[in-house]
Amino acid sequence: MAKVTRDDVARLAGTSTAVVSYVINNGPRPVAPATRERVLAAIKELGYRPDRVAQAMASRRTDLIGMIVPDARQPFFAEMAHAVEQAASERGKMVLVGNSDYVDDREVHYLRAFLGMRVAGLILVSQGPSERAAAEIDAWDARVVLLHERPEAIDDVAVVTDDIGGAQLATRHLLEHGHEYVACLGGIESTPAVGDPVADHVEGWRRAMLESGRSLEGRLFQAPYNRYDAYQVALEILAGPQRPPAIFCATDDQAIGVLRAARELRIDVPGELAVAGFDDVKEAALTDPPLTTIASDRPAMARAAVDLVLDDALRVAGSRRERLKQFPSRLVVRRSCGCG
Repeated sequence: MAKVTRDDVARLAGTSTAVVSYVINNGPRPVAPATRERVLAAIKELGYRPDRVAQAMASRRTDLIGMIVPDARQPFFAEMAHAVEQAASERGKMVLVGNSDYVDDREVHYLRAFLGMRVAGLILVSQGPSERAAAEIDAWDARVVLLHERPEAIDDVAVVTDDIGGAQLATRHLLEHGHEYVACLGGIESTPAVGDPVADHVEGWRRAMLESGRSLEGRLFQAPYNRYDAYQVALEILAGPQRPPAIFCATDDQAIGVLRAARELRIDVPGELAVAGFDDVKEAALTDPPLTTIASDRPAMARAAVDLVLDDALRVAGSRRERLKQFPSRLVVRRSCGCG
């Protein structure tokens, strides 16, 4: 059986192959509704299937968006990837996801792989693209949008939330409960000091403590971002002689680990220990007690990231398009902080 071509569709619909292309690709030129219906009817009757590989070779871009996250096992990154996938689907795109595991070599591996597939663009959740990663991006002249991290240069394109302001909100709220001080479960030694969301969460905690006249000495603890390792760190902190009255955690996953350690040590939350997190993952509402945390509008951030990836105007040198989109943070009050 002969392969159905775009020419066949155009002949049956009584139009040009260019118009058929506009219908299939939803642009770049508008098509009259009646003409669109004729083309779609012809496609259905003939059983035509566009050759996406040929389209990619011709346009040097596919209908794919690459997304690199540190660890999709962590709820925040899983929920963000899902939101990006939904936003991309609304634009007729599909998403490929790779996990860097916070390792530069793996991030570069996925950059090369996705760019080699001629993705329409990349959404990168990173601790900060390394020189090697930046070189790969420059070599391919790729559209890359940083998500969940502040760019270092004004030319970077990024979608972020107000991490510092959100952490201040959470810390102030815990202090308003009358606690002597609030400890902080921050990042690890390799966490970048500038631009990284966890570093910004620590900075927000630091500002809230200092503005209230509290000392920071001995009150910042390093911990991995996941609940399992944070649980081990929390066991040591909570079993020690200087147990803090309240803890602000840089991620909800860390806070979930703290709640588990407190339960094991028979420490009442929030009666003896107040806890707050950051991210408002879905599980935060299901912990015991439910977790007070900081939320951001992930669906809106995902749509903004996808829109930026597909915005060809940003490829023009000197473009005045808005390159940094910051979304506000908001406090979600539940019972772990001491509120009823």
